[in-house]
Amino acid sequence: MSNDTESALKERIKELTCLYEVSSIIENTTVESLDSVLKAITVSLKKAFLYPLHTEISINREEVSISTDNFANKNPKIESNIRIFNTTKGQIIACLNANKFSQEDFLKEEQQLLDNVALKIGNLLERIEIQKSEASLKRQMEHADRLSILGEITAGIAHELNTPLANILGYAELLREDFEGNNRAISDLDKIIDNSIFSREVLKKLMFFACEMPQEKKRVNLVPIIKNATNLLDATFRKERVNYLLNIKEEALWLKADAIQLTQILFNLLINAIYFSPKNSVITVEAYQTKNEIEFKISDQGIGFTPEALEKVFQPFFTTKPMEDGSGLGLSVVHGIVASHKGTIIAENNIDKGATFRVALPKD
Repeated sequence: MSNDTESALKERIKELTCLYEVSSIIENTTVESLDSVLKAITVSLKKAFLYPLHTEISINREEVSISTDNFANKNPKIESNIRIFNTTKGQIIACLNANKFSQEDFLKEEQQLLDNVALKIGNLLERIEIQKSEASLKRQMEHADRLSILGEITAGIAHELNTPLANILGYAELLREDFEGNNRAISDLDKIIDNSIFSREVLKKLMFFACEMPQEKKRVNLVPIIKNATNLLDATFRKERVNYLLNIKEEALWLKADAIQLTQILFNLLINAIYFSPKNSVITVEAYQTKNEIEFKISDQGIGFTPEALEKVFQPFFTTKPMEDGSGLGLSVVHGIVASHKGTIIAENNIDKGATFRVALPKD
């Protein structure tokens, strides 16, 4: 066997060994071990090249880069795209020492090796994304189940309290008439009446959360409802020195809904966004339609959510505000209204800063 043939055969064996190693490395990869797995792949690839001591490898995906120790993104180099669900999401790059080698020192088989490994990494990252989606869906379903049970309990409590509360309010108003001229007694009764009225409003919000309030669904255009809500809150925006931006490209977004309850959704979400917005920041309101739904989202530039807050944000009486600033019912009311319209609402943190509430409601 000639030296050239023997050398070529050794290179093919190295490449096949690398592919086998890569397949073995990625077999049981989890989200937590992904970075260490990609690091191991760079080491395996480095060994498979003709000049391993002078070759450096880097695997780049979105904002993360995993490289061998002395990697520098310089020519001569070859690269291959990593594709996830048919979209380029990264690259594998192999570089040679520029002081000793040129582009011609790469073997054509090395480009093929890089392409094969990029394909394997793409398949791995697709599997990781599917695992993440399944885990997220499971958490959402568990969260929806808890909210549903909580809604049933809340509805029962609201119904049980409604009658005795109405009696307290009614008898207090009758007693007030009997104590005309007794200022002290009237003052005490006024406190009972005021607190009873406050408690009745809390019960109404609880019943909204539990979807127990009557609705009048009609075909309505969401666009003027959004504009009216922001106009009515204009004074609040100016007082808190917060700006808002409407990003609505269509003049009409029609859906079948209760217009008053849609306004209540917008008011609660906007007031919440204003409360957590720093001075001179911008709240963005976007609205658009898909084939079957009308969607809108309200984004702020505030502090965003902690993991605990994201988990509990729609539960009644949960609030991150001081006690004097909120009862913890606003967002649970929003959730109840959205659920009663057979829609969905999601709270999430923005990539840079702040939070976004996304609401999707069926057109019919």
